[in-house]
Amino acid sequence: MDSGVSGGQSRRASEAVAGGSGAFVALGGTLLGAAVQLRQPLLWAAGVYVALLLVGLGGGWLLWRWRGPRLLVLMLSLACGAMAGAGLAGWRATAYAQGALEPQLEGRDLRLTGVVSQMPQPGEIGTRFRFDVETAQWAEASRDAAPPAVPPRIALAWYGDYGGMWEQPAERRASVARTVGEVHAGQRWQLTVRLRAPHGNLNPHGFDSELWAWEQGVHAQGHVRAGARDPAPRLLGTTWWHPIERAREAVRDAVFARVDDRRQAGVIAALVTGDQGAIDRADWDVFRATGVAHLMSISGLHITLFAWFAAHVVGALWRRSSRLMLRLPAQQAALAGGVLLAALYALFSGWGVPSQRTVWMLAVVALLRLTGRRWPWPHVWLLTAVVVVAADPWALLQAGFWLSFVAVAVLFASATAVPGEGRVGALTRLGRFFREQWTITLALTPLSLLLFQQVSVVGLVANALAIPWGTLVITPLAMLGVAVPPLWDVAAGAVKLFALLLQALAGLPFATLSMAAPPPWLAASGVAGGVLLAMRLPRSVRALGLPLLLPVLLWQPARPAVGEFDLLAADIGQGNAVLVRTATHSLLYDAGPRYGLDSDAGHRVLVPLLRARGERLDLLLLSHRDIDHTGGAPAVLAMQPQAALLSSIEAGHPLQALRPARRCEAGQRWTWDGVDFEVLFPFDSDYLGFTRPNAVSCVLRIGNGRATVLLAGDIERLQEAALVSRSPGLAADVLLVPHHGSKTSSSELFLDAVRPRIALVQAGYRSRFGHPAPEVVARYVERGVRVIDSPRCGAAHWASPAPAEVKCERAHDLRYWRHRMP
Repeated sequence: MDSGVSGGQSRRASEAVAGGSGAFVALGGTLLGAAVQLRQPLLWAAGVYVALLLVGLGGGWLLWRWRGPRLLVLMLSLACGAMAGAGLAGWRATAYAQGALEPQLEGRDLRLTGVVSQMPQPGEIGTRFRFDVETAQWAEASRDAAPPAVPPRIALAWYGDYGGMWEQPAERRASVARTVGEVHAGQRWQLTVRLRAPHGNLNPHGFDSELWAWEQGVHAQGHVRAGARDPAPRLLGTTWWHPIERAREAVRDAVFARVDDRRQAGVIAALVTGDQGAIDRADWDVFRATGVAHLMSISGLHITLFAWFAAHVVGALWRRSSRLMLRLPAQQAALAGGVLLAALYALFSGWGVPSQRTVWMLAVVALLRLTGRRWPWPHVWLLTAVVVVAADPWALLQAGFWLSFVAVAVLFASATAVPGEGRVGALTRLGRFFREQWTITLALTPLSLLLFQQVSVVGLVANALAIPWGTLVITPLAMLGVAVPPLWDVAAGAVKLFALLLQALAGLPFATLSMAAPPPWLAASGVAGGVLLAMRLPRSVRALGLPLLLPVLLWQPARPAVGEFDLLAADIGQGNAVLVRTATHSLLYDAGPRYGLDSDAGHRVLVPLLRARGERLDLLLLSHRDIDHTGGAPAVLAMQPQAALLSSIEAGHPLQALRPARRCEAGQRWTWDGVDFEVLFPFDSDYLGFTRPNAVSCVLRIGNGRATVLLAGDIERLQEAALVSRSPGLAADVLLVPHHGSKTSSSELFLDAVRPRIALVQAGYRSRFGHPAPEVVARYVERGVRVIDSPRCGAAHWASPAPAEVKCERAHDLRYWRHRMP
């Protein structure tokens, strides 16, 4: 009898273990399926994804009840989970894709009525905001014309004095900008707008703005037409829609009204409302250099602190009522109330991925406790990840997702987080705190190199000081300031002390370590090595982590062989930026445009690109002074202090104060690793009588005897003719099209002299300049030249061993959410 009972219990225990293992594997398969779906270049029909989802869920339910061979159950569980994950992600994607902007609506004036759905982001030259469209009509159309089908949510920018502002240098935009309308969340407006599909720059290791727009549900971007000839924008009233956004905006504006120093106010506003755009870019540089950027937004630490505080308040209030105590124990009420209030705070702060991860983690733990169940931490961790991905499949492509979940897993796996312990001394707590920081820093270093190509060497010390100060002083003061505004003044003082400390740390030599981005598989190996080194294991086992970690730190990307060279024409919008590499040297030709007073191609594209490729520039060559060629130069020069500067800029140009420039003149030559470089234009005499910067654009020829590249800047017809007459033998395999394909360049005489195979055009998508001009493209096509333009190609890769081939980033890394030009 006893043996029978014991055998039954053993079988039930075995079945429970098998079922738990199957559920764990199925959860892992769900993440795997979603990740595979995100690699799709094109979407399938919605019915295929629905079928995958139903088969996965149905098969999982059957497997839960089936007690077959364990290995077979686990394999089928993985397959069912993968089908369910891929089906759900694909179904969500097909639903999102239905709202895409129709190509025929791009560039046309539309009259839209709708509601401002997110707190606006004011800037130096205008205001950006989300707009939920209610009705749409043509700005100028007959009564019989069918109304246009506009996506339900769009992103708009309302610039001051839009008609002429963009024609001015960036330094003068603020002075010509006039006041735009007072836009606030919840307002209903009637606006005349001009829309385009979300189309961002696409570069290796660059920010994918099209994925960001997709994830936000934004299917069109545009600007408000508020010129003298346009119908005036009309404020139709204030609605009760989007109350959370209205509250966030009110709090943010109150912070800036109360705190005089805008940089301190920006940090407080970011901590309270989650508006990271309120923080000054210079401050973000310091935060990243010291490794505390995660504290400057609503992170999991802030949500957990709020949940803990809210739970204590709810529990204390609950215990005051005997009637409530009879209905539900105070401990359970405190647990549920803390999670609920933390979720509301996360919504108020913008519902970012770290906030989502923390809320779902807290909710899962609370649910398990309320139901009296105790799951192993891997199951809780994986279930939370699946819930986040089910709600937002594209979170798998966000750096914050991986940093958050890997950090939590590392803490659990290294046994530094031990729930339910008794009381411990202050020294023990302090030692555990430093061990946690060391563990996370060591384990996340490879992942940080993969995601950001930068690690803070002073991050351990900075976080040891910043976490208690920011978590226990600044954040509570900032949050309590919502009820007691004078506390924001105290918080501003705390932020000032905090900033001084971080600036001192960031100013130390070698405060940050920058390295080339390792391949994903190598970064994963490095994370495993970091975890092994930090875990409480025998030294012989921990030592195995070193060979896994070192390859990440020593990784160097491949370079051209001696005698060969390659180039990368970066996708930077309307401007030029071409990286040329030989075996041991690198040159950057032009540095892209400045997009606004606080944004340029250097910070947004070139600095991350150079860091990811591990580039150490020998020379920055700026063809001429125009802002679409020099806008990113200050950021590049700051990152590359050893790089020489060669340019046609005048002696009084502001860049001369950053790095004295040597003037480029025809006849300058040098050789790097068997590759010849020669400046062909301008001549010394061209500097004497030029009236436009384009007339002295530096033209560079690069060749190795087997392949040749000609980088032509913004020269126009007169300069092209002079170049042809003065420099015989202009033939080149690759030509950087002069002046971005303007009508004033690419003359027949010049094209017949160069005879390129490939013509690279660096221009902006739907730029007001219309580059490249159709008649210019036709001249190239007539001569059998392959025209590669950055809006269609993204970053263009070319190498001298294969002079007839170009690899386009958009074709090489094709994804279904990326915009495809007709």
